[in-house]
Amino acid sequence: MRSPLRAMRSERARLRLAAGLLAALLAGATGAPAAAGMQADRRAAYEAVGPKSILDLQPFRSESEARLAEGTALRLVSINPAVNGWFLLVLGEGAAARSFHLENPDPRQRSVTLQPGPAATLVLEGPGGRTTCEPWAGTPSDLDRAVASGLPFAPLCGDRLLLRNRVSGSATSLERTTDFLRDHVWGGESVVGFVRDTFFRDSHAEESPEVGTASGHSAAGPRPAPLKAPDDARPVLSVVHDLGLAGGQGARMAEGTWYPVAGLDGVFASAIRPAAISDAVLRGPGKANALDPIEGDATAILVAFDLARFDLGFAMGTDHPRLDWSPRAPASVRAGGLPGPDGVGSPEPLVMLGMVSPALTDRTVATFTGGFKRQHGAFKWGPLSTVNSGSHYGFVEQGTVLGKLQPGLATVYALADGTIGMTTWTGADDALLPRIRFARQNGVALVEPDPATGEPLPGRFVTQWGPGNWSGSAAAELRTLRAGACMAAARGGRYLVYGYFSTATPSAMARTFQAYGCEYAMLLDMNALEHTYLALYVRRAGQVHVEHIVPGMGLVDRKDKRGNVIPRFLGYPDNRDLFYLTRKE
Repeated sequence: MRSPLRAMRSERARLRLAAGLLAALLAGATGAPAAAGMQADRRAAYEAVGPKSILDLQPFRSESEARLAEGTALRLVSINPAVNGWFLLVLGEGAAARSFHLENPDPRQRSVTLQPGPAATLVLEGPGGRTTCEPWAGTPSDLDRAVASGLPFAPLCGDRLLLRNRVSGSATSLERTTDFLRDHVWGGESVVGFVRDTFFRDSHAEESPEVGTASGHSAAGPRPAPLKAPDDARPVLSVVHDLGLAGGQGARMAEGTWYPVAGLDGVFASAIRPAAISDAVLRGPGKANALDPIEGDATAILVAFDLARFDLGFAMGTDHPRLDWSPRAPASVRAGGLPGPDGVGSPEPLVMLGMVSPALTDRTVATFTGGFKRQHGAFKWGPLSTVNSGSHYGFVEQGTVLGKLQPGLATVYALADGTIGMTTWTGADDALLPRIRFARQNGVALVEPDPATGEPLPGRFVTQWGPGNWSGSAAAELRTLRAGACMAAARGGRYLVYGYFSTATPSAMARTFQAYGCEYAMLLDMNALEHTYLALYVRRAGQVHVEHIVPGMGLVDRKDKRGNVIPRFLGYPDNRDLFYLTRKE
């Protein structure tokens, strides 16, 4: 077993090695139907095959217009009034128009409208009553000062609105190098794949030795996983992790048992080796590959969140996932002349920031990296590659459609009323679009209900490398560091479960999620700690303590001059997309 310090040093070495290898290789390489209720013109723009603006992808938008006393045109676009989160304020017309992306930090209680007339003004109604605001007035105006501030989120209208400013997102040297290879070097993807498959396969694999046995399990949290061992003699593992467990258990964890995380009511952690799971699950219904010895003994660590206590959010990164074409999509399904599969190539003039809004920071208990980049977010083989332009993964942030949600793809979503779900998207699910606050698609299901019985089974593509778009090596060797998420029900509650698998195939992930009672499970990202990153935020004595699943993830966070941790996704923008969990108000 590796110590935390050794693990962190090893991770630093791996990152340096990867960046160096890629740089060296670089030197040589440089030789769906719309939802009911849309207006007819909006439906046509949404469904049209052709270049379009990001606003053309917003079928539920509402627009108000005014003209200031000096004649300047003014337009306020509510991107999705049912969600009430994002607005676009446009000053002027034509090439001289200036667009400002506004965020409502209290969308459930505060309305934002434009009152027309010579004295046009924004009207904000919510907690504290009715106020008005003219951020365009004066020289310089409040809008000009907010832009000049350079802050990713700049306050406006007495902190009742936020201006989203375009900034650069943080990225590790490894990620910057791989992005450059993929974007600018012919054959760059194969160079990245060579380094990954040759030097990094199983590099994070962690084995947790048995140090005893224990009986019983916690009465709180999701259900424990059934093991081959009897319930009164569960193996106790010595697990390398960076989570503070209640009761002072430290590194010792009875396998498959849930432990409360100290200081975070409603958050639980568990550890397991897939080979220890009961044969009733490993050899149960549904099709999955048998475990190989390495993944069978590799530790998986899971964190569960009680959804009675938490809301789920999603934010696009400053750079990823992009909206252009994935090179995986076959030429036969690409519509010529389009910058991306939905007719848009970027979200401009909307601004993606890759961090949690400061209005939610005090309530945020966890963040974790989202899913695949657009580079890998489409199908090259199998039935999903032949439909819907290659079935690029879709995204929705604050009710804004940034990529259409495609049928057949594993989807996690949150509605405006706080409902959270996971499903394999269908055309009928488009009826939810007016109420979706957040959504993220990522490949196909790891676990999904059997259509006939409703019993959770491994997804139909779990054993198929190409049709499942599982990534891995060109030889279809699927075992690598992976992360996933699932929905589980237990003791009358519902839980969102995040799983970190130090090395695993989709089959091992599916059987593990099944063992923990997951009704639906999906892949997130893979191959590196920055891609499988999860952090918990524990508040004690006025301080915020950042805890990660494994110590090496802390290398992704920044530090100030005094050595204080500045958490990724909370303290600065990131180039990658993220999920976050906040305490319900």
